[in-house]
Amino acid sequence: MIRTVATTPFEGQKPGTSGLRKKVKVFQQPHYVENFVQALFDSLSDFEGETLVIGGDGRFYNREAIQTVIRMAAAAGFGRVLVGKGGILSTPAASCVIRKHEAFGGIILSASHNMGGPEGDFGIKYNIGNGGPAPESVTDAIFERSKTIAEYSISDAPDVDLDALGLTRVEDMVVDVIDPVEDYAELMGTLFDFDAIRDLFATGFTMRFDAMSAVTGPYARAILEETLGAKGGTVVHGEPLPDFGGHHPDPNLVHAKDLYDLLMSDHAPDLGAASDGDGDRNMIIGRGLYLTPSDSLAIIAANAHLAPGYKAGIAGIARSMPTSGAADRVAAKLGITCYETPTGWKFFGNLLDAGLATVCGEESFGTGSNHVREKDGLWAVLMWLNILAVRRQSLADIVSEHWAAYGRNFYTRHDYEEVDAAAADGLVGELRRRLDGLPGTVINGLTVEKADDFAYHDPVDGSVTTRQGVRIFFSDGSRIVYRLSGTGTAGATLRVYIERFEPDADRHGIDTQEVLADLIEIARALPDIPGRTGRAAPNVIT
Repeated sequence: MIRTVATTPFEGQKPGTSGLRKKVKVFQQPHYVENFVQALFDSLSDFEGETLVIGGDGRFYNREAIQTVIRMAAAAGFGRVLVGKGGILSTPAASCVIRKHEAFGGIILSASHNMGGPEGDFGIKYNIGNGGPAPESVTDAIFERSKTIAEYSISDAPDVDLDALGLTRVEDMVVDVIDPVEDYAELMGTLFDFDAIRDLFATGFTMRFDAMSAVTGPYARAILEETLGAKGGTVVHGEPLPDFGGHHPDPNLVHAKDLYDLLMSDHAPDLGAASDGDGDRNMIIGRGLYLTPSDSLAIIAANAHLAPGYKAGIAGIARSMPTSGAADRVAAKLGITCYETPTGWKFFGNLLDAGLATVCGEESFGTGSNHVREKDGLWAVLMWLNILAVRRQSLADIVSEHWAAYGRNFYTRHDYEEVDAAAADGLVGELRRRLDGLPGTVINGLTVEKADDFAYHDPVDGSVTTRQGVRIFFSDGSRIVYRLSGTGTAGATLRVYIERFEPDADRHGIDTQEVLADLIEIARALPDIPGRTGRAAPNVIT
């Protein structure tokens, strides 16, 4: 039986760059999930009888929210739901399933790399039929509807057994509980030379993959250990846990420090890698060498032809604006375009659908290609394994050769997390007010060449997205970028990106923070970060 339930709007149900993210306790309020899902369905049309994909990263409250979404999908008139066994479906796997099964769209229950558990974060994101995140036209419509919603419809049906593969019914809708790994693993087998990677492991190549007690564990074990022959135990923290084992599932130098320390030790394996809460981010570390996501994107683009799925070459590269210019140099040598977009994977969708770009990346540990419409952590790891298997060099040697050929973009990101939102807005607002007067000024011996607030003109649909980050360019080619992140749930996160190009190979081995020390000081002093935020230093440096 389908019920109509009276409700009233909640404030703040505005989806950000990756859906609606709030604390678990916010989502646990009566009617909160239902209001947002109903607003989502009310913003869509022509889905009667269509297929909806549902899954999540296994975090706390995942199963309960999925049951609610299933019952509301039945009430809304969907004909079929595909849901991952146990409620599990990584974000890239969800995109894969949407595309393979030609679904109308999908709902992903995740807060990505944010903390889990009862005191942690939760999130809901809608992906459209191409498998990618909903564009702003859809998320804006959801938000507007959430402000006026007065009722929602939901089935009274009992919970679906999410742990049993197979078909059941909720009202007139078929619910198909699927293996969350199968479709994704099949796709990876078409893109990469699995035989070459098996041979690499057979020669004694060693690796550690840290799944961070998050969603990628089952995928990594199935592909790396069971299919490719990596020795048992290669995948650590491979069981998805509701609280991610009490750890922060973010693959960076702070939250994956144990992995970094291992790769810098005398007992290091040949390769270290990690993925995040919902499986769409990655960290790559070689023996004795941490690889920035910006460099990883550039080197992947330069070597993509070594993988069978990309042997014909790549049509173009796309990178988020804060990502370093390393990929631009690869694109120039290949004679293709490197597109610069705002942060947020949804901005790559039009480029991928139009065939203008093949490989995409963000400095925030996201890398992917046109195989799905999400960034894909395990894909990046497999691409690196394919490159290593063909070239039979260490990661450090491959990186050194790349820098020698293209030059090195020294690059760092300083994050000031949970800053008072008003203070953060004021800091960026003051920078915007000063933009016109900055060119020509000399700061600590460096001359500002130009300054702007990045705006993106989509070459496919002509849309314009403004106010995407304040950029300060210096006459020596260096730059500083200031941007407020939309992925947190408390206060504001101020991200500061600092970059300098160095063509001289003799200087490529210098410590990044040392090379960028003068720019780092300018980046702190120019907007008076300590004075405006009360923070003497960033929380995270990557």
